[in-house]
Amino acid sequence: MQHEDKIILEEHIRQKLDTVKQDIVTYENLTRPISPDNAIGRLTRMEAINSKSINEAALRKSRQSLSQLQRALRKINDPDFGLCSECEMPIPVARLKIMPETDICVKCAEQIYG
Repeated sequence: MQHEDKIILEEHIRQKLDTVKQDIVTYENLTRPISPDNAIGRLTRMEAINSKSINEAALRKSRQSLSQLQRALRKINDPDFGLCSECEMPIPVARLKIMPETDICVKCAEQIYG
Protein backbone atom coordinates (compact mmCIF):
# COMPACT_ATOMS: atom_id res chain seq x y z
CA MET A 1 0.00 0.00 0.00
CA GLN A 2 1.27 3.43 -0.89
CA HIS A 3 2.13 5.95 1.81
CA GLU A 4 -0.44 8.45 0.48
CA ASP A 5 -3.18 5.82 0.73
CA LYS A 6 -2.24 5.13 4.35
CA ILE A 7 -2.43 8.84 5.17
CA ILE A 8 -5.90 9.07 3.61
CA LEU A 9 -7.05 5.93 5.42
CA GLU A 10 -5.67 7.13 8.74
CA GLU A 11 -7.63 10.36 8.45
CA HIS A 12 -10.73 8.42 7.41
CA ILE A 13 -10.39 6.09 10.41
CA ARG A 14 -9.98 9.06 12.76
CA GLN A 15 -13.17 10.61 11.37
CA LYS A 16 -15.05 7.34 11.81
CA LEU A 17 -13.72 7.08 15.37
CA ASP A 18 -15.07 10.55 16.17
CA THR A 19 -18.48 9.62 14.76
CA VAL A 20 -18.61 6.33 16.67
CA LYS A 21 -17.61 8.06 19.91
CA GLN A 22 -20.46 10.55 19.44
CA ASP A 23 -22.85 7.68 18.72
CA ILE A 24 -21.77 5.95 21.93
CA VAL A 25 -22.55 9.05 23.99
CA THR A 26 -25.96 9.29 22.34
CA TYR A 27 -26.76 5.61 22.93
CA GLU A 28 -25.57 5.81 26.54
CA ASN A 29 -28.06 8.63 27.09
CA LEU A 30 -30.83 6.63 25.41
CA THR A 31 -30.17 3.52 27.52
CA ARG A 32 -30.54 5.08 30.94
CA PRO A 33 -32.83 3.14 33.28
CA ILE A 34 -36.53 3.85 32.96
CA SER A 35 -37.83 5.06 36.27
CA PRO A 36 -40.81 2.98 37.50
CA ASP A 37 -42.32 6.01 39.22
CA ASN A 38 -42.41 7.96 35.96
CA ALA A 39 -46.13 8.33 35.20
CA ILE A 40 -46.21 7.13 31.62
CA GLY A 41 -48.88 4.70 30.53
CA ARG A 42 -48.41 0.93 30.50
CA LEU A 43 -48.09 0.74 26.70
CA THR A 44 -45.79 3.73 26.59
CA ARG A 45 -43.60 2.12 29.26
CA MET A 46 -43.42 -1.07 27.20
CA GLU A 47 -42.47 0.97 24.13
CA ALA A 48 -39.80 2.74 26.16
CA ILE A 49 -38.40 -0.60 27.38
CA ASN A 50 -38.38 -1.94 23.82
CA SER A 51 -36.62 1.19 22.54
CA LYS A 52 -34.11 0.87 25.37
CA SER A 53 -33.33 -2.71 24.28
CA ILE A 54 -32.81 -1.61 20.68
CA ASN A 55 -30.54 1.21 21.79
CA GLU A 56 -28.57 -1.14 24.05
CA ALA A 57 -27.89 -3.39 21.04
CA ALA A 58 -26.80 -0.36 19.00
CA LEU A 59 -24.55 0.71 21.89
CA ARG A 60 -22.88 -2.73 21.98
CA LYS A 61 -22.34 -2.61 18.22
CA SER A 62 -20.89 0.90 18.41
CA ARG A 63 -18.50 -0.12 21.19
CA GLN A 64 -17.38 -3.11 19.11
CA SER A 65 -16.87 -0.85 16.11
CA LEU A 66 -14.85 1.56 18.25
CA SER A 67 -12.58 -1.26 19.36
CA GLN A 68 -12.08 -2.50 15.79
CA LEU A 69 -11.35 0.97 14.45
CA GLN A 70 -8.84 1.62 17.24
CA ARG A 71 -7.12 -1.67 16.37
CA ALA A 72 -7.00 -0.69 12.67
CA LEU A 73 -5.49 2.68 13.57
CA ARG A 74 -2.80 1.01 15.70
CA LYS A 75 -1.93 -1.38 12.88
CA ILE A 76 -2.01 1.08 9.98
CA ASN A 77 1.79 1.37 9.87
CA ASP A 78 2.41 -2.37 10.12
CA PRO A 79 3.93 -3.79 6.93
CA ASP A 80 1.05 -6.26 6.53
CA PHE A 81 -1.72 -3.67 6.94
CA GLY A 82 -3.93 -3.80 3.87
CA LEU A 83 -2.98 -7.38 3.03
CA CYS A 84 -5.57 -10.12 3.22
CA SER A 85 -4.91 -12.40 6.19
CA GLU A 86 -6.12 -15.38 4.14
CA CYS A 87 -4.55 -15.02 0.67
CA GLU A 88 -1.98 -12.28 1.49
CA MET A 89 -3.05 -10.26 -1.58
CA PRO A 90 -3.58 -6.48 -1.23
CA ILE A 91 -7.04 -5.42 -0.10
CA PRO A 92 -8.31 -2.62 -2.38
CA VAL A 93 -8.14 0.83 -0.79
CA ALA A 94 -11.82 1.37 -1.63
CA ARG A 95 -12.74 -1.64 0.57
CA LEU A 96 -10.54 -0.36 3.38
CA LYS A 97 -12.27 3.03 3.19
CA ILE A 98 -15.62 1.30 3.65
CA MET A 99 -14.40 -1.19 6.26
CA PRO A 100 -11.01 -0.06 7.62
CA GLU A 101 -11.23 -2.74 10.32
CA THR A 102 -11.29 -5.59 7.79
CA ASP A 103 -8.32 -7.85 7.30
CA ILE A 104 -9.68 -9.99 4.47
CA CYS A 105 -10.43 -9.26 0.83
CA VAL A 106 -13.87 -9.62 -0.74
CA LYS A 107 -12.98 -12.90 -2.47
CA CYS A 108 -11.86 -14.56 0.76
CA ALA A 109 -14.81 -13.08 2.69
CA GLU A 110 -17.21 -14.62 0.19
CA GLN A 111 -15.49 -17.99 0.57
CA ILE A 112 -15.54 -17.82 4.37
CA TYR A 113 -18.95 -16.26 4.96
CA GLY A 114 -20.67 -17.50 1.81
